[in-house]
Amino acid sequence: MGRVTVRRPVLRVTENGSRTRPDTLAAEEPLEIRIDGRALSVTMRTPGNDIELAHGFLLTESVIADREDVRSARYCDSPGPDGRNTYNVLDVLLAPGVEPPDTSIERNFYTTSSCGVCGKAALDSVRLSTRHSPAQDPLLISPETLADLPDRLRAAQKVFDSTGGLHGAALFDSEGGLLVCREDVGRHNAVDKVLGWAVLERRVPLEGCVLMVSGRASFELVQKAAMAGVPALAAVSAPSSLAVELAEEQGMTLIGFLRGTSMNVYTGTHRITERTPTSVS
Repeated sequence: MGRVTVRRPVLRVTENGSRTRPDTLAAEEPLEIRIDGRALSVTMRTPGNDIELAHGFLLTESVIADREDVRSARYCDSPGPDGRNTYNVLDVLLAPGVEPPDTSIERNFYTTSSCGVCGKAALDSVRLSTRHSPAQDPLLISPETLADLPDRLRAAQKVFDSTGGLHGAALFDSEGGLLVCREDVGRHNAVDKVLGWAVLERRVPLEGCVLMVSGRASFELVQKAAMAGVPALAAVSAPSSLAVELAEEQGMTLIGFLRGTSMNVYTGTHRITERTPTSVS
């Protein structure tokens, strides 16, 4: 299995001078995902939880809907310079009757900014492919619970403590209980790992859950959450305009700038309960 972290020498420069010391870096290696032996996608990721990543990716690309749609997922031989398996090629065998994606044409995963006709095409794509609409999810969550989520996510990011270079994503229940946390150099990969965990645990659609991410709320993260039936997505930073449009269309609650006791609720405000008044002695 690939390494999650790598030690490298670094010249540390401070006002007191400079010295060479070892530093811990977040590992980044390619992962090729194959479907029934045919290459589908290559992503740069932090090794670990690769099978979750593949399941989450296939879920959010509408290839699978649940765990039973995958017959097996195994590493292929991918020898490195030393002849050892690098564990950087994963072959997913779909269950009988599950239609594989078309790998003969260029796939559009909407991983760049969109506007105009392209933005409408992206919204239409999610509308036509989602199988787990979160619109009717009865989730209710308090501002106090939401305010605690960034710190709980950060506390669960074990590799971040040693590298400072990983995105985090986590699922919480309506009371703020942590269900799962995953880290990766790619924010999309971190979310795919979380959603892949949910697929393998047979928890999709993710009713009554909040997906918390360490960065911004982009269109593609809202898209991934919608495909898994997540009713609420919270981010410590800003959403994009297309992310807000998609969240509104899918009936999701989208929260941005979740820092301390303040936040912006862009869509789905009906799921946010009234803040408990502060008592004055």
